[in-house]
Order: sequence, then C-alpha cells, then structure tokens
Amino acid sequence: MARKRSTRTFFFIIFLSLIALGTFLPVFAPLPSLSSHSHHHHNHDHKRAHARKFEIDDDKFWKDGEPFQIIGGDLHYFRVLPEYWEDRLLRAKALGLNTIQTYVPWNLHEPTSGTFVYNGIADLVSFLQLCQKMGFIVMLRPGPYICAEWDFGGFPPWLLSIKPALRLRSSDPGFLQLVERWWGSLFPMIDPYLYDNGGPIIMVQIENEYGSYGDDKDYLHHLVRLARFHLGDDIILYTTDGGSRDTLEKGTIRGDAVFSAIDFTTGDNPWPIFKIQKEFNSPGKSPPLSAEFYTGWLTHWGEKIAQTDAEFTASNLEKILERNGSAVLYMAHGGTNFGFYNGANTGVDESDYKPDLTSYDYDAPIREAGDVNNAKFKALRRVIQQYSANSLPSIPPDNKKKEYGSIHLVKSSNLLDMLHHFHTVESENPLPMESVGQMFGFLLYATKYAAKDSNDKKLLFIPKVHDRAQVLISCSSKQNGKRPTYVGTIERWSNGTLALPSTNCVSKISLFILVENMGRLNYGPYIFDGKGILSSVYLDGRILRKWKMYTMPFINLNEVPKFNPFSQAAYSGFISISARKRLKEKHVSVSKEPAFYAGQFYIGEEDQIQDTFVSLRGWGKGIVTVNNFTLGRFWPSMGPQCNIYLPAPILRHGKNLVTIFEVESPNPELVVSLVGRPDFTCSSNKVHVHQIQYHHIV
Repeated sequence: MARKRSTRTFFFIIFLSLIALGTFLPVFAPLPSLSSHSHHHHNHDHKRAHARKFEIDDDKFWKDGEPFQIIGGDLHYFRVLPEYWEDRLLRAKALGLNTIQTYVPWNLHEPTSGTFVYNGIADLVSFLQLCQKMGFIVMLRPGPYICAEWDFGGFPPWLLSIKPALRLRSSDPGFLQLVERWWGSLFPMIDPYLYDNGGPIIMVQIENEYGSYGDDKDYLHHLVRLARFHLGDDIILYTTDGGSRDTLEKGTIRGDAVFSAIDFTTGDNPWPIFKIQKEFNSPGKSPPLSAEFYTGWLTHWGEKIAQTDAEFTASNLEKILERNGSAVLYMAHGGTNFGFYNGANTGVDESDYKPDLTSYDYDAPIREAGDVNNAKFKALRRVIQQYSANSLPSIPPDNKKKEYGSIHLVKSSNLLDMLHHFHTVESENPLPMESVGQMFGFLLYATKYAAKDSNDKKLLFIPKVHDRAQVLISCSSKQNGKRPTYVGTIERWSNGTLALPSTNCVSKISLFILVENMGRLNYGPYIFDGKGILSSVYLDGRILRKWKMYTMPFINLNEVPKFNPFSQAAYSGFISISARKRLKEKHVSVSKEPAFYAGQFYIGEEDQIQDTFVSLRGWGKGIVTVNNFTLGRFWPSMGPQCNIYLPAPILRHGKNLVTIFEVESPNPELVVSLVGRPDFTCSSNKVHVHQIQYHHIV
C-alpha cells in the first residue's frame, strides 16, 4: 500500500531542500523492488492467495493471484472528445482488449507555468474512472517526456522561455524542480486509482524511450525516487525502449526496481528480442511485453497516408500471443490532433522538418471517427479472440455520419486590418514566440525600411525561421485603397533569400512577416524547438531593427479565453455582409493576404446531430474552427489530408458557425462542404516522403 501522506510531506520538504542546494540523493541508492512484499518464485501449479494485487513473478504478470496476459491498446484521452471516451472504449472492448495504455501530456495539464488544468478533455480522473467502470486496467505514461507525435513531446513550451536554457530530459536541477512540481500535482491525484488502492492503474512508466535519446542515469534514478515517494513501493514502474542492447543499456535501470519493456518494428521476430529484454530485468521478472505493437504509422504533410496490411499486422500479433507474450497495440485508436498540438519530426538535420497531420488516424483498427467496420479491426479481433479468457462482446456499428452539404462563406476581415485587437511587444530585434507569450499558432512581426528611388529589388534573408513565414509589404503612407502586397514565403525546410519588389512610396515601407508554428519537434536531438524568428533579419545584408510583434490569441485545445477577437470579428463580419445580402458573384478575386472567412449552417431541432468531415478542397492553408472550437490545421495543397474530422459533440441544434483563417489562397467560390467520410487523397508536386522509423532499431 502507498505510504501515508504525513510521512511523504515531511520527506518531500527535505527532498526539495536538497534540490535547492544543488545536491541530490545518492544516484545509485537502493531502489525498492517490483514486488517489495514477495521475492520468491512460485510453483507454476500453485495458486496464490486471492488478493487485489498486480505483480510480476515467474516471468509472468499476475493479477489477483492468477497469471495474466496483457492484451492492450493505446488510446489517448486528449485526442478524443470526452463525450466519445465511452464510445471508443466500448470499441476497444469489442476488439478484445483488457488493458488501456495512455500518455499524460504535461503541456496540456500545465499550459502556463504553475497553473494546472484537469477539466474538459484534460479530465484524466474521469477517464480513469471510465476505464475501470468498463473493466479495463490501465498502463499510465506520465512522461515527463512522452513523444506521442505530440507538440514538443509533451513538454510545456514555456520551458523554452526560461533563461539560462534548461537541459531537458537530464538531471539539470532547474529542469528537475519543474518536473517535481508537475508530478507533485499529478501523482497525488492518481494515487487513489492505483490498482492496489482499488483503482485500475497497474503500471506507471518512467520517461519514454530514453535509450534513444540519452544515458543520464542520475536523471532516471531521480524520476524513480520521485515516483516512489508519491506512489509508494508497490506500484510497478516501467520503462519502454527499442529492443536493442544499445537502447536498453541507456534507457533502463537494471535490477527489479523498474520493469524494462520493449518495442520493435512490426514484422520483426519478437522472441529473440524478448530474449534480449530478459537481460535487462532480474531473473523471473521479465514477462515478454511489447509495450508498443505498431498497428500503423504516423503521416507527415506531403506524404502518402501511412497504411499497413491487416493480415500482416494480425499475424505478427499472433506470434507474440501464441507463446503467452503480452502486447499493447500502438495505436488501438489514434484520434485527432485537435488545436495546435500536432508534433513534428526531422530527417537528416534540424531544417529537414516534417510536421504531422491534424489527423492521428494512424491506420489503427479503431479509425479516427471510431469506425470498426474495416479489415484491420476484424483481423486483429480474430486473433485476440483465440487468447481471451472470455468471449468478446459484439461489435458495435459505426457511428452514423451526416453530409450537411455546402456552406458559403464570406470574407469577414483581413488580418492586417485587425492589428488594433492584438497585444503588441516591441523589441530592437525579433523575439521568439515563447519569449512574447505566444506558445502556439501564429505570430506577426512588423518593422519598416526606407524606400528608395532605385528600381533594384531588395533581398530579404532570415537565417532561422520556425517554421513558415509569409512576407507582405505596404507603403506606410495612404495607399488610396490599395491592399498590402504579398511577396512570398520563406520555409524552414527550403530557406533562401526573398526578393522584395520595388515600390513607389514617398515614406517608409512596412514589412510584415507572419510566422506559423507548425508543431514543435517531438523526437530526436533537435527537440529544443523554439518557434518564430530565431535570428536577425537581413535586408541587403543589413540587419533590420525596431520590431513590433503582434500576438494572435487563437484558441488551443482546452482553452476558453475571455476574449477571442478572431471569432468576434468573423461573426460580426459575417452578420454585416449577410445584412447587405450575399455577394452576387460566385467567384472572388484570389488574394494571398491572410484573412478570415465565416459561414453558418443550420441543424433543425428535429434532426439528429451526427459526425461529419469538413472538406477543404480548393483552399490553401490555414486553420478551421467550428463553434469556437479549433479543429486544427488544413493544407490540402500539400496533402494528403483533404478534410478534417468534425465530431458531433461540437455541433448544436440551430446555427453553427464555421470560421476559417486562410493564410494563402481561399477557395475561389468561398465554399466548404460537410461530407460523410475522410479523404486522404490530396497531393502536391512538392511531396517528399520520409517514413521515420524512430522508435525501434534492433
């Protein structure tokens, strides 16, 4: 059982005092074992005394005194609306799963330093309670680093604004103090939900695939002590690493204090890898477990949608289960990267930047919208059924989808006409997003330069921009109704100079640079991924100074700001134009000036509200929100994702407002369609396919 709170509080005060002095507990101090109350092997034919307990012994998992085979799946509560948690768990139950594994993203729960959020889609306790109600046990992965194709690997971006810079995923005292505060908030809350305390949590992961990143054992041991302090000695702590000796040597803690699980490429022979796993666990403490059995893979913008064969996936799962191995499907249900939380990867270097789609479908057996009528679900269920102690529940039908039809939008406001709404930060040089408090979305940089009579073009150069900058110029004097001129785009992955056209202007020329944060890196050596303009800006080799930065308060997941100028402007603009009747022309002149577009559609009181998809074919690039909820990014011109999943709980009877922030070129007809199925067939001539197999190299 967990230690009493009074004892924990006393020792935690001492613990923090040591940290404040820059000292640590002995790095290799003895650690509690996986099963502190029981260290002897059991006769295979002998049944243990019945008790509510989850243990590891005889190279098996034991649940309440009986051998137990984990047949689990990852399902991330933060990628599914709370109204659909039960629906997705029912489908996981029909697949035959007995265990749910989920990450806990630090950045979702501590969006600003010292402020913790556990409601709405971040209501972890309600998710745990629902898992238990539905008969699942839970493997919890609280990081502090999670990867997960999630922005910054789950780290809060405000960590990047701390000076001197923190060394993340290390024993840096400044970093560890913040981890202690985070886990000090989280762990007391989940303690009642540990299995021995009557809850569903059987294991808690320490870090995530650390052997693929570093080898700071002080850091890992510190996390173990911190977890033990809050959660007691009985809970099983585990690490997960790629199934090679190198990654296991770096990422595990030898002995029986922490269970070492593995992952590897689907299609690899699992049993030689499980044999390697045993070398990093104490004798009798190494039940074979693939903690991430890959049912599919992630997809970046500009790639073909990732797909894996159903029978191939199922047959490889059977190779594990048929010899009493355990496996957790990654993913059982992927869900959606709502808001601005998608992650990104790199290839050969930091500039080889590859952001993830809004969809996190992952080609999982339970598809993004919860659909299970597919070959992969059926093939995996057929295999799992053979190894399940009980018959599986019937397969629920797919949720109905609705084609609500076309929605005609109107331009409600140009971005540059809204500057008076935005908070402004002034600086001699451009500052990163994190330094001005703009953690996600877009930041608008503005300065001025002298106009010259020369017709020569000026060359603009930004050595380091993360991730995509759109450049516009305008004459600061009265323009007689002329709009700013779009010049071009500077991208992180193809950075170069941009020629600014000569302009007939008697005063200084205003330069606007709209920078989009397309998702922080979630994996690899370049994870310290600040956003915005991260260098000086040069015009003909001379540094431009005196910058204004306009913060743009888009709503991110689980945020409810008191004032949202975008939605207000979009709605008021829509009403104003509607009052003058709709524009008569079917087409509008295409402008590359970033702007907001809005439209409405109606759902009758007598109609059932159903899931749908927002088709954005013909649009350029931007963000779509519905009823003030940010669904995510769209980029059909790059592909492959053409539309965005719109879950029914976001909709309502009566008026529904759709708002689009388009940064490139709008659909000439200003139309979006609400369709009944996903579409990943958009493509671009700029496609660069780069499948990163980064989890597991054997």
